[in-house]
Amino acid sequence: MHKKLFMAGLLSVAFAGQMAAQSAFIYPKNQATAPAIARDEAIEAKVEQVLSTLSLDEKIGQMVELDLRIITVQDKSGRWVVDQHKLDSIHSNYKIGSFLNTPGPQGVTAAEWEKVIAQIQASAIKYTGIPTVFGVDENHGVTYTTDGTLMPQNINVAATFNRDVAYNGARVTAYETRACSVPWTYSPTVDLSRNPSWPRCWENFGEDCLLSSEMGRMMTLGFQGADPNHIGQQNIAVSVKHYMGYGAPVSGKDRTPAIIALQDLREKHFAPYKACIEAGALTVMVNSGSINYMPVHADKTLLTGWLKEGLQWDGMLITDWADVNNLFNREKVAHDKKEALCLAINAGIDMLMDPYSCDCIQLLHELVDEGKVSEGRIDDAVRRILRLKARLDLFDHPTQRLRDYPLFGSEEHRQVSYTGAVESMVLLKNNGILPLAPGKKILVAGPNANSLRTLNGGWTYTWQGKGIDEIISNVVAATSKRKASQGGPFVKPSTIFEALCAEYGSQNVMLDTTLQYDNNGEYYEEILHDPDFRTLTASAATADVIIACIGENTYCETPGNLTDLRLSENQRNMVKALAATGKPVILVLNEGRPRIVSDIEPLAAAVVDIMLPSNCGGDALAHLLSGKENFSGRLPFSYPRHVSAYTCYDYRASEVSETMAGAYNYSADVSFQWPFGYGLSYTTFSYQNLRVETPKGNGVFGPKDVLTVSVDVRNTGSRAGKHSVLLYSSDKVASLVPEVRRLRDFKKIELQPGEQQTVTFSLPAEALAFVNMHDQWVLEPGEFVLQIENLSKTVRCE
Repeated sequence: MHKKLFMAGLLSVAFAGQMAAQSAFIYPKNQATAPAIARDEAIEAKVEQVLSTLSLDEKIGQMVELDLRIITVQDKSGRWVVDQHKLDSIHSNYKIGSFLNTPGPQGVTAAEWEKVIAQIQASAIKYTGIPTVFGVDENHGVTYTTDGTLMPQNINVAATFNRDVAYNGARVTAYETRACSVPWTYSPTVDLSRNPSWPRCWENFGEDCLLSSEMGRMMTLGFQGADPNHIGQQNIAVSVKHYMGYGAPVSGKDRTPAIIALQDLREKHFAPYKACIEAGALTVMVNSGSINYMPVHADKTLLTGWLKEGLQWDGMLITDWADVNNLFNREKVAHDKKEALCLAINAGIDMLMDPYSCDCIQLLHELVDEGKVSEGRIDDAVRRILRLKARLDLFDHPTQRLRDYPLFGSEEHRQVSYTGAVESMVLLKNNGILPLAPGKKILVAGPNANSLRTLNGGWTYTWQGKGIDEIISNVVAATSKRKASQGGPFVKPSTIFEALCAEYGSQNVMLDTTLQYDNNGEYYEEILHDPDFRTLTASAATADVIIACIGENTYCETPGNLTDLRLSENQRNMVKALAATGKPVILVLNEGRPRIVSDIEPLAAAVVDIMLPSNCGGDALAHLLSGKENFSGRLPFSYPRHVSAYTCYDYRASEVSETMAGAYNYSADVSFQWPFGYGLSYTTFSYQNLRVETPKGNGVFGPKDVLTVSVDVRNTGSRAGKHSVLLYSSDKVASLVPEVRRLRDFKKIELQPGEQQTVTFSLPAEALAFVNMHDQWVLEPGEFVLQIENLSKTVRCE
């Protein structure tokens, strides 16, 4: 009987879905109706004039980007400097168009950058007649400029749910990068982190496509300015990365295959790149891995079809690090480098990040001679490269002067970083112990307690983030007598321990170093000085409260792969030993991805996830714990509770079901430690009067309508607070299994105690559309639920 009822229900749902599909409205959203960036005739004339003077080898040379470190040497003082003979030889023999990276194994000061870039540009113009376009990974502030301003990592930016934080951080980064004469960054990173074990989660904006799209869009505008055809002298070009699907590897390991349904690829993973390109993004970097077993570097459909032709985009596509080589070395879709080049260039690659060799120039020339790559395709690629250089005004202003950028490394810029850090930290649990009152005796423990390295994460002065504390100490000493007109002395940032000492008095704060990271080893290696934690528990006996700073050491890309997402056993045992003392424990999670803490969370009186807040993170945390600042961050990802139970918030309706009785009683209940969008505050907010206005009235709308969604939000607590209002939608019945809900918009507001504000969203009906089995955007008739916090309204599409 149960089975008959179930089948009848299933057939009725299937019939409803079929009827909806038959009467669905199809949007022409897979093909842009206008160029992503407006054509500029003066720029096009310049591009054609330069292109007409180039030989085939000179054209191909423009398509090559080399690692700067192949032409640098150490001088007698140990500084890495450019070897003039090697530089001139590269330019005179190969006519290359770009360099990337730092002179040595770590970042340098702004003054050093100014000299290096001036030297490179002089050589490039002398031997090629064309300025080089130099690129650096400015992933969270000026990451390779040791005396500049660092910003919170992108995962923190997402946690603010504040578009202004994304824009201002990118604006400051662009200013300080251009001050160094560097015109191009490989940022923002907008991969959707759909697997929490992936080692690059922290470089991105979390798991949601709308949040990633909006943060990426605002960063693009902050980096480049409002006019992509005329990038100003305080702006730089972006390279949005890594197009696309890179953040969803099946294994969770870096640069491994992703298996992604067409619907999710088009609807979710493509969305952030589309948003950035529509905001004027000038370049895009390509995913190192494969999607559905097709390496993206060889996928003409995705590179040329979806991106260049589908969006009518005239920007430039660049490979990631040596990824043409990976087509034959790792992916095994080509026999050798020559065949790999043929695949990549014909797929749509314009610039080859071939860091160590110029052999691709001869190979690509041979491919043109053999008719396997057309000279028209070469001309198209070089036009895109020259267009980038013209838009950056490099032909007239190949370098800048540091002295013309008085705000470099300024307190004003530091405040932008501090604000981002404060708004990004997420209060996950609080039994009333926070804010922490003054006069308490505080024990600070854990491997993240006294480390600037762990506050920053990877891409900080070095690739893996190693040596941060030592580098900062050296910069502080080297700039101690620097004049204000030169940027002034570099002020040493505070670790968590140091910031707590400043906030509560050093006489009230103790540091325990029983458990530390082995900073000379792999990121996961630890040094436990006392396996029984006797010294630690003895110190705890004299404290009123314990702050356990736990999480991860720094890593980046493949070296950050792991096999177990649980927090390390040493750290969990340390927390258990502290909790056994009976003293209240506050957990501070300082990590780049959500490490599982389900066995120690019940032991904590409070939990704060600070992620990777950068150099201002220590001060921001101390001020939040003391109550000088208020928490307003929300999780931009779903925090998993169990190993091997990783699910994103927008899971499909059928992933939670009880469909059959007896032996077939399947249950796939989703259980998060903390859900996407979760975050507490020191104040409280109430929601009332959710209303939806539609042109047709009575909650009825058509496919071309715009819905106006409003809600009243009141601060019902005793403290001022910022608060992000999130609008979700749910499709009740669809021809494909719908998600349980999707984020559709968000706004951050600030309310004083007792203050009320009406928050209004404009929601186009097409935002509720989805991609069907035929790669069409469709909006099907039927009911949708719009939800803000605990309020919901049902609307109907006709």
